[in-house]
Amino acid sequence: MEEIQSQSEHYRSSSSSASSPASRVPSSNFFYLRKPGSLRQPISFEDSPEWEDTDVDVRVEEGGDSINAATTPVSPSLSKLNSGSLPSPPLPEGAAVARKIAGASVVWKDLTVTIKGKRKYSDKVVKSSNGYALPGTMTVIMGPAKSGKSTLLRAIAGRLHPSAKMYGEVFINGAKTHMPYGSYGFVDRETTLIGSLTVREYLYYSALLQLPGFFCQKKSVVEEAIHAMSLGDYANKLIGGHCYMKGLPSGERRRVSIARELVMRPRILFIDEPLYHLDSVSALLMMVTLKKLASTGCTLIFTIYQSSTEVFGLFDRICLLSNGNTLFFGETLACLQHFSNAGFPCPIMQSPSDHFLRAINTDFDRIIAMCKNWQDDNGDFSSVNMDTAVAIRTLEATFKSSADAAAVETMILRLTEKEGPLLKSKGKASNATRIAVLTWRSLLIMSREWKYYWLRLILYMLLTVCIGTVFSGLGHSLSSVVTRVAAIFVFVSFTSLLSIAGVPALMKEIKIYASEESNQHSGAFVFLFGQLLSSIPFLFLISISSSLVFYFLIGLRDDFSLLMYFVLNFFMCLLVNEGLMLAVASLWQNVFWSVLTLVTIHVVMMLAAGYFRIRNELPGPVWTYPLSYIAFHTYSIQGLLENEYLGTNFAVGQVRTISGLQALHNAYDISSSSNSKWENLLVLFLMAVGYRILVFFLLHFRVRKNVSLHRLCQCNRNSTT
Repeated sequence: MEEIQSQSEHYRSSSSSASSPASRVPSSNFFYLRKPGSLRQPISFEDSPEWEDTDVDVRVEEGGDSINAATTPVSPSLSKLNSGSLPSPPLPEGAAVARKIAGASVVWKDLTVTIKGKRKYSDKVVKSSNGYALPGTMTVIMGPAKSGKSTLLRAIAGRLHPSAKMYGEVFINGAKTHMPYGSYGFVDRETTLIGSLTVREYLYYSALLQLPGFFCQKKSVVEEAIHAMSLGDYANKLIGGHCYMKGLPSGERRRVSIARELVMRPRILFIDEPLYHLDSVSALLMMVTLKKLASTGCTLIFTIYQSSTEVFGLFDRICLLSNGNTLFFGETLACLQHFSNAGFPCPIMQSPSDHFLRAINTDFDRIIAMCKNWQDDNGDFSSVNMDTAVAIRTLEATFKSSADAAAVETMILRLTEKEGPLLKSKGKASNATRIAVLTWRSLLIMSREWKYYWLRLILYMLLTVCIGTVFSGLGHSLSSVVTRVAAIFVFVSFTSLLSIAGVPALMKEIKIYASEESNQHSGAFVFLFGQLLSSIPFLFLISISSSLVFYFLIGLRDDFSLLMYFVLNFFMCLLVNEGLMLAVASLWQNVFWSVLTLVTIHVVMMLAAGYFRIRNELPGPVWTYPLSYIAFHTYSIQGLLENEYLGTNFAVGQVRTISGLQALHNAYDISSSSNSKWENLLVLFLMAVGYRILVFFLLHFRVRKNVSLHRLCQCNRNSTT
């Protein structure tokens, strides 16, 4: 205790000297705190809501569970800030207008989260945290990196990774129950948006995926979300830019990701780092927008690393974490008083959040070690001489014995002693509706994004023209058989290899699916079926255009039915290849490794396809069984050669003739049955189905696991190691 007191006194004196060398301003006169004379008074919290006797005129509308409030006053914390010498930014007009509210109280009690290490659950990320959030308020979880902010947020929302274990209780409206679909929204730190859609289109398709009912009824919901996040000026602009059009700034993109969750009209909204990658102006605009959203009655809980003074003034309550320990929970004004009482007053020219993080961030110990012998113009670096571990222990001990901690326990008891109305699910859109929406949305994206299929179509046409001109003028003689086999092999193999150019586009689709699946907006079956239906027109366009160019440049048999089989065979080949690319992309979820794996698979399949060496002469182990049967090139080439040569004859001299099957004997092995080409087509169809079944399981397990692990890594960056 003597060490703590001496360090505290040293920090108090150093902070005062660093704040104003010319004049020493008493800590009680800081503009962040209450008026002089009220510093030592216990902090008074707002009364807990009484479910049967509320402060506003509450009535439930028929046909829905939304609550209509006559008035929604500005939160008490904001009014207290406005009474100080540094007023907070004014809310936009209409922020306190009567609107539908959908809030709910959230309480977490003795919440502890451990993450499984190599052998057991050993790492405590969050330790015995207590707190609450009320409707119409903004509760912020603040702390330095590796403090457990994101983990605590996910624990409250019920979205922890399976490798994490939670202890403690979470109450919603006084009841220990889970939050049903649609009653809450969760916005990740990084949300994958669709850049080729406008803001209004993106939100409209999101509403169609999430909400049941008719399409026309969802337009009003989208417009409300656009208005709530102040996106009216950007509603008809593309999100990520297209061609020569500039995309949205990072602040507006962040607001779009929040608006996507607002179309469900959630009662509780969780946001992980709403100010992530935003500048000071965009951050202030974001927080003013969220303050306006909270004034409608929604319960907002979010994490934040650092904020400016203006942004800090908009918070209602703050939960301050360090190394998983709760150093303070209560009103933002009380947090400044808490630091002052513990011996760490905020310098007059310093932002509160900067001051908090400076006092509790253990990374500053490294700076102290580096600056130990340094001096500036005013002498030693006195402002960084405080041992962070001592500051953390002092703040934690001061809070546990303070009236603020007792007030939190009292409020938690009042919020949990009686159950309020249970949250209800608003229902989901049917799978048929989701498939139709995803199909149409994917068609729109593919038609706008030149990287999806238009670039591949151009590359296919160029490659087909090159192959056709190289092998043109073969004729129909016996001597042209071997060269024609080579042309068909090159056509099938090289065009399949060229399809790898579509991996980045498929990877983007998988990321969009993972983002939507995390909030239950989509599913593996719905995504796969929609992606298949939307890709069929483009794949068929590629197959028919490439087949026509190749067919007539090479000079294959002039028969319409044979031409249609050629087109259908190549189309099935593209479908199989698309399924293979989806499977590899879902497995790796990385462009480099996916491309490398696909190139290797295609080269091996080309070697086993029966062209470089006839199939029945390949080495039995590995090459014949199973590679030659796994390679889709084999069935495609066989079907095309059977389509071309079965039923044909070639003259040998003036008397003798041989069949096309005999002519191919030394170049390629095909079946003598006239139905064999349709059997090969059936095998290609079954392979296309089989690859997509494999993709379904990969998406259902592998992608979900990888996304959860990615989020866990993000949480670990804000949690204890």
